[in-house]
Amino acid sequence: MVTGILAGLGAGAFWGTAFVAPLMTPGFSSIDLTVGRFLSCGILSVLLLLWAGLRGGAHLPTWPQAGAALWLSLLGYTGYYLLLVLAIQAAGAALPVLIIGTIPLWIMLIGKPQGLRWRSLVPGLLLTVAGLVLMMRVTAHGAEAGGGTNLWLGILYAVLAMAAWTAFGLLNARWLGRHPEVNSTVWANWLGVAAGLGALVIWAVAGSDLDTLMARPGFGTFVVVCAVTGIGSAWIASVLWNMASRRLSASLAGQLIVSETVFGLGYSFAWDGAWPAALQWAACALFVLGILASIKAHR
Repeated sequence: MVTGILAGLGAGAFWGTAFVAPLMTPGFSSIDLTVGRFLSCGILSVLLLLWAGLRGGAHLPTWPQAGAALWLSLLGYTGYYLLLVLAIQAAGAALPVLIIGTIPLWIMLIGKPQGLRWRSLVPGLLLTVAGLVLMMRVTAHGAEAGGGTNLWLGILYAVLAMAAWTAFGLLNARWLGRHPEVNSTVWANWLGVAAGLGALVIWAVAGSDLDTLMARPGFGTFVVVCAVTGIGSAWIASVLWNMASRRLSASLAGQLIVSETVFGLGYSFAWDGAWPAALQWAACALFVLGILASIKAHR
């Protein structure tokens, strides 16, 4: 259980880098960052599979396994991020981010083990909800008016994105439980290859062409950020999340997702050289207390 908790927190630490990536690459769209991130993840996964093949240790998926990797990568990787980008474009950033922030709650509620009493989860749930409420207040005060052009369409995209990642979190854990012969790293490679293919499709449909990207100021930084987030917040985080999903119940693993917000805020404030507002400190404290309460409930 300790290994699973540390792996879940580690995944949150790497996922949190996605918060600061747009701050480091002004002038590049969210779609271009998404494509670069998952394309980097796909390239790394292909190289690792080729390396394993040269050493005689390649573990190639069967057709059903390949289909599962494509489907789950669409839910939790490229499909989820594309829906989130569309939501932000339509409704601005504030509301979609808040809707996405409820993912840990849904996974905790839907993924509760049968032997665990509901009242055991109440402290962690209440603390997490309280933290989200405080974060909503901060976001609402800091949001720019008129950030989106189509509010209800943005809400629809955000709800679909939330449903997609919630389904991914639960189905991914179930798949890993049914296939103990596939270790976390191999599964991360398969998901990474599928995500890379999805990124190529998104790039062809909605991404900027290579000449346009290269002509923009800061292209070198953009490439570095995509490589770092592709390796860290996509591939390494995937390995760690798979480890957590194998060792923890879905409800406890879902609670650990809120660590992404805590780490992401920390990275963003460090990059900006600013201190969090009092409400943000309080929200992070409530998130941490919620994680501790959930760990206690699952012992």
